Amino acid sequence: MLLIATLLAICGPGPRVNCIVDGDTFWLAGEKIRIENIDTPEISEPKCPAERAAGERAKVRLQQLLSDGEIAIQRTGVDRYKRTLAVVRVNGRDVGEVLIREGFARRWDGARRPWC
Repeated sequence: MLLIATLLAICGPGPRVNCIVDGDTFWLAGEKIRIENIDTPEISEPKCPAERAAGERAKVRLQQLLSDGEIAIQRTGVDRYKRTLAVVRVNGRDVGEVLIREGFARRWDGARRPWC
């Protein structure tokens, strides 16, 4: 478990060290982390403009949540894209659960579904 307090920017072009990729993926200290057990709308290959817009909102909300205090990361494995899978908490709150409760994410059930 890693505890760190940092302000994470939205990722841009170039090297990624500490930034938000989308609503469920971010870089921290050079490690690409995917919040396990949630799915958020796609930004890079959305099925419709509404999905992209929802993905952008989820990305901004994740940035807000991760910038709200100490980040605790409980690593659980690695996915097929070699991202670290983790339960992520900020100030003790499960970030994935917050995103689900607020409508920015849904539980990952193993199937990718469009948000259109």
